[in-house]
Amino acid sequence: MTGSGSTRGKRQPKKGEGGEGLFDRELADMPPALRWREWMLRVEAVIFASSEPVTRDVLARVVGTDCSLDLLIDDLREELRDRPYELVAVAGGWQHRTRPRFSEAIRASAAPTRAPAAALSEFESMVLMAIGYFQPVTRSALSDIFGRTVSRDTIASLRSAGLIASGPRSPTPGAPYTYVTTKQFLSAFGMQTLRDLPDIEAMEEAGLLSRQAVQEEAMAAVVEGEEE
Repeated sequence: MTGSGSTRGKRQPKKGEGGEGLFDRELADMPPALRWREWMLRVEAVIFASSEPVTRDVLARVVGTDCSLDLLIDDLREELRDRPYELVAVAGGWQHRTRPRFSEAIRASAAPTRAPAAALSEFESMVLMAIGYFQPVTRSALSDIFGRTVSRDTIASLRSAGLIASGPRSPTPGAPYTYVTTKQFLSAFGMQTLRDLPDIEAMEEAGLLSRQAVQEEAMAAVVEGEEE
């Protein structure tokens, strides 16, 4: 009977404090300032623990319904202003990234990074950029752009790096697969959307890409489709 009295004297955990009950997103019992601070810590923890950019929908699961994630992210960025890392918006979410000015120190340390960038050849990098601009695009159209065959090995290398994936089939004879970029592509190059790609006119002036070849390929596909 002695044990039952001590058990009654212990405070029972509220919902969200232990392994039972629902996760307490709202934190209604906290003063506003402490509640905001706890939301900030939760969001930073989720982003820090994630291996990929964390979307708004994911972060909304750990904060109250009336929490402005944009304002909260602004506060986190301000708090990290003097740190060697920052919160960046990439691939439709947020991710911790070291600041560019520390890249030389990181390379010099030879420390293994959490997500090493894929080592691409110069030609593979240019093919990847062409897919970014012209997607969905076939391997044949890519070969027309560069005036040389884009091999299956090149496509396989970009696939294995997680930078491209198969898109819809082309209406051209044989219905070959087209290729599109992935979220990993956006993340690897620090972009939110494909609108963040460099100006294509500048790439054309440098002689690196040709929209005309792709446009002719598309027109040929339309003509062939009409004839059938």
